[in-house]
Amino acid sequence: MVNILVVEDEQSITKLLKETLQIEGYQVTIVLNGEDAVQFALREIPHLIILDVMLPRRYGLSDMDGYDVILKLRSHPKTMHIPIIVLSAFGAPADIIRAYERDVDGFITKPFDMEELLALVRRQLRRVQQSCLSPLTGLPGGLQVVRAINYKLGNVDPWSILYLDLDNFKAYNDVYGFLTGNEMILLVGRICQRAVYEYGNSDDFVGHIGGDDFIVVTTPERAEALCVNISDSYKKESASLYHSEDLIRGSISGVDRKGRPYQFPLVSLSIGVVNNQLCRPHSIQEVSYLAAEAKRNAKLSTSNISYISSPRDKVSSECSSTISSSLTNHALSFSSSGLTLDDLFYFSEEGFMAQYEQQVH
Repeated sequence: MVNILVVEDEQSITKLLKETLQIEGYQVTIVLNGEDAVQFALREIPHLIILDVMLPRRYGLSDMDGYDVILKLRSHPKTMHIPIIVLSAFGAPADIIRAYERDVDGFITKPFDMEELLALVRRQLRRVQQSCLSPLTGLPGGLQVVRAINYKLGNVDPWSILYLDLDNFKAYNDVYGFLTGNEMILLVGRICQRAVYEYGNSDDFVGHIGGDDFIVVTTPERAEALCVNISDSYKKESASLYHSEDLIRGSISGVDRKGRPYQFPLVSLSIGVVNNQLCRPHSIQEVSYLAAEAKRNAKLSTSNISYISSPRDKVSSECSSTISSSLTNHALSFSSSGLTLDDLFYFSEEGFMAQYEQQVH
């Protein structure tokens, strides 16, 4: 169900908005001040926010008006994609310009027409689904993933990145069909979100890189608990996506690329972990290499979890130079954000990794 956050302290308006939006089938949460709005948005990631820019002070905390809320949410990769519709009693051109300069998605002046507001809500929900979120999982993808990594690289706070990938997924998809394959991808997305909600930080980021690849951005002290919970949950919950005979046998009956009968292993979930404590990447290219390397190690591990965390795993200046040289040779073009989603996939390709390892080892 679509969750809409309403940030408004006027009781008559909150009552009207809640009743009307619920009739339309939306789940509605009301908060009364800016601090609570930011905390709720980071924790729950609402699909859309309706925000009064004139908000009351909350005793004991710094004053935060609606414009401050917008700036906070737009600066964080976990919430920057959420559509924000401003409600305001002030409709002068200067007020409207001020709101749009802070990248709001709609501005409606009080008193407002409810049908106009509902039309804007529907339009913005369609827009964000089409442009920012994975059409399958509804998780941030593409540029949002790049921004989330660059956001961490831009400060000195400790971070860890979990790179998740399904092993033997193609064989499963071929035997069970793409619809059941989609169910498995959706399952991984739900497990990641639930684990972060229960064991992560309020601002931890979950993204869908594409296909069966996911990413979780968290802090080092939370990484192990997240890995264990995600891995254990996947092993338990994925059992419902197999035929009983495959579960009993522990493998999937299929054919290889030459059409020969073959027993494929059940699909496992590998998690590679990178942090910036012992190894400190300076670019998203280095993060992408390390994450891909950790994931490859996880596929070879009995636990399906691998950490790039020892001094010998550090990316040296020589490695960084080699990455730069390889990028030049392959004539990759980077956007102003630093990297595109296609480039993220490029760095995880086996061919590039093998070539890279030959150069640096």
